Amino acid sequence: MNSLQKNSDAMIKRISSQKGVALLMVLWVLTILLVIVFSFSFMTRTEMLSTASFRGGLEKNFIAEGAMERAIMELFYRNVYKNQTIELEGREVWQVDGTPYTGQLGNGTYTVSIIDESGKVDINAASDVVLKNLLVNIGVPEEEADTIVDSMMDWKDPDDLHRLHGAENDYYMSLQNPYKAKNARFDSLEELLLVKGVTADILYGSKERKGIIDFLTVYTKKNKININAAPKEVLMAIPGMTTELADGIISSRQTKETTGGTNVQGVLGENYSLMSRYITTGGSNVFSIDAIGRKENEKGAYAIRATVVLASTTFPDALPYKFVYYKKPVTITQ
Repeated sequence: MNSLQKNSDAMIKRISSQKGVALLMVLWVLTILLVIVFSFSFMTRTEMLSTASFRGGLEKNFIAEGAMERAIMELFYRNVYKNQTIELEGREVWQVDGTPYTGQLGNGTYTVSIIDESGKVDINAASDVVLKNLLVNIGVPEEEADTIVDSMMDWKDPDDLHRLHGAENDYYMSLQNPYKAKNARFDSLEELLLVKGVTADILYGSKERKGIIDFLTVYTKKNKININAAPKEVLMAIPGMTTELADGIISSRQTKETTGGTNVQGVLGENYSLMSRYITTGGSNVFSIDAIGRKENEKGAYAIRATVVLASTTFPDALPYKFVYYKKPVTITQ
């Protein structure tokens, strides 16, 4: 009897032990399944958010591209009607001095601005005085501005002679990644990053201020600035310019552009003789366009920056316009 009792107790213990192992296995399986389910749920949610974000960015991109096409259309309209004496409401000619224009496109909005490149400082033709004034006015210390301007002049001149604060091959070849000075004209504004003293912050700006890339060009080949199109920062770089005179010029062109020398003298007064060698009122057929697309009730925006050349009337069979620069997305400080 004792033997049977002992066998029965042993069997019960074995059965209980097996049940405990089975329970642990079930718990482990459930835990693994839960991990798989939560992982799948997380991945699905991530994919959904990524898709929504991509879709939103794509829509903003299309809105910005639509704004770009609108700006080009307005340039052609401007060419036809810029000298009209009477402007009908809703058919006003757009300014090409960086004035922002807004509009609705589907369920989004856009902001677009146009600047005639003749209103910027051409780094291949401008004087060192204008370049230095521009750098100092946007917050570059004077000593750094001297280095940048002299180095820019050394970069594009054909010789190996140093300016006082400049740099030639001996400096650039001593760098960790050596290269030679170009000794030729700048082909793009981004090329400035190769010049001694120019940093990405100076060229592109930051959230607090604009960079010099917003005020420079390589397309006009002129050493004079078109005051009908120049932003205030460029106007302030002209020797003899004051804040009051710059504001007066901007105010006067809001109603009617200063197209004649007499009007320019009327705005500048006795300062005209000093500034005359640096300014002009003639425009060009090259324009930079900033287009920004936004979605309603959504944060963030998509920006495009392009430079477009309108076809000359001398060649009627040519394409009506062409892009010489097109970059997206970009960061635009307004």
